[in-house]
Amino acid sequence: MEAQGFNNFRVIEKKQESAVITSFVLTAADGVSRLPFRPGQFLVVRLALGGGVTALRNYSFSGDAGDSSRLRISVKREPAPFDRPELPPGQGSNYLHDSVQVGDLLEIAGPAGTFILDEQSPRPVVLFSGGVGLTPMVSMLHRLSRSSARPVYFIHACENGAVHALRDEILTLASLRPGIAVHFCYRNPDADDHANAAFHSQGLISRETLQGLLPLDDYDIYLCGPRPFMQANWRLLRSLGIARERIHYEFFGPATILEEDDVMPEPPAVAPTTVTSPTDSALTVHFLPSGTRVAWDRNCHSLLDLAEQAGLSPSFNCRAGLCNTCQVSLREGSVEYFEEPLDTPAGGAILLCCTRPTTALTVDLSGC
Repeated sequence: MEAQGFNNFRVIEKKQESAVITSFVLTAADGVSRLPFRPGQFLVVRLALGGGVTALRNYSFSGDAGDSSRLRISVKREPAPFDRPELPPGQGSNYLHDSVQVGDLLEIAGPAGTFILDEQSPRPVVLFSGGVGLTPMVSMLHRLSRSSARPVYFIHACENGAVHALRDEILTLASLRPGIAVHFCYRNPDADDHANAAFHSQGLISRETLQGLLPLDDYDIYLCGPRPFMQANWRLLRSLGIARERIHYEFFGPATILEEDDVMPEPPAVAPTTVTSPTDSALTVHFLPSGTRVAWDRNCHSLLDLAEQAGLSPSFNCRAGLCNTCQVSLREGSVEYFEEPLDTPAGGAILLCCTRPTTALTVDLSGC
C-alpha cells in the first residue's frame, strides 16, 4: 500500500519509553479517518522545523495494526554521528522530542514500505532487532501474539536497560499465548540490570547464542537495526545456513552493504571511470564524488538504476518517491520526474528513484 498524500493527525499521547526513545500516539484530526497499515510498514512525517525549513522523516509503526484509528511511532532521539561529532544531531527526532506536545498536529502520509510481516507463511518467525530497530518488530509481535499460532522468537539487542524501550509491552504480548520466546541481550548492563535480571545474555549476539535459542528449522527472519548490527547479524545468519530469501530486513541504504558476504577493503584511489552504454550517448550522467561518467541507458528505469548499473551504491529505501532517502544534489543539467514524489525536493535537489535525465547531468551522491 502506498502513501496517498499528507493529512493532519493529532498527537493524543506522548510517552517516554526509555532514556532515548519516546512514543507518539496519533489520531486523525477529523476524528473519522483511519490509516490502515500492515505490521512492519512506516509512515512519513513532514516537519516544519522553523525558518521555512521542512524535513521528511520515516518512522515505523510500533503499535497494533488491528487498530488503525490509533497510530503509534516510537522515535529515538538521534545524537550527532559518533564518528562525526562536528555534525548536528538529528533535526527531525530532536524536534519531535523537544517541541511536539499532546494536542499538536503533525502532517503524515503513508503507509509505505515493503518490510511487511508475511502472514500467509506457516514458518516459525524470528524477530531480530537492535536498538530502535525493535519498533516494527513490536508491531509484528502484536499481530503474531493475537492472530497466529506460529512459533515466535523475539531477540533484541541494546546497550542496557536505560535505553531498552517497550520491554514490558513485549513481555506482556509474549505471555498472551504459548510458543513465543523472548531474549534480551545487553551489551553493557548496569548494576540495576544485573539486580533485576533484566537481560538474558551479555555482550554481542553470538553464533552460540542463536544456536542455543533456535531449534533447527526453516525460519522467516525479520532483521532491523543500526548499520553495524545489520552487517554483523546478516553475516551471522548467513553463516548459520539461513537462505537469503528467508531474511527480510528494513535498511535505509544500499542493500549491497548487507548482502556482500565479506567486508571489502577500501579500494585504492583510481582515475574516474567512464562507463559506455549502447543507448543514448548524447545524455551523459557525471556522478560525484567518484567522477564516474555514464551514458544514459534508456533501458534503465531511473537514475538510481543507472547509478547501480555503474557499480555505485547510493542510499535508497522505497524506490517510489515516498521517503526522500535517495535525495541528492543536482549540480548541472535537468531531469524529469516520471513519478510524482510525495514531497518534491527544493534547492537544487532531486530524487534518484523517480527521475530521468533530459540533458547531460552532474549529480553529487554525497548529499545536498
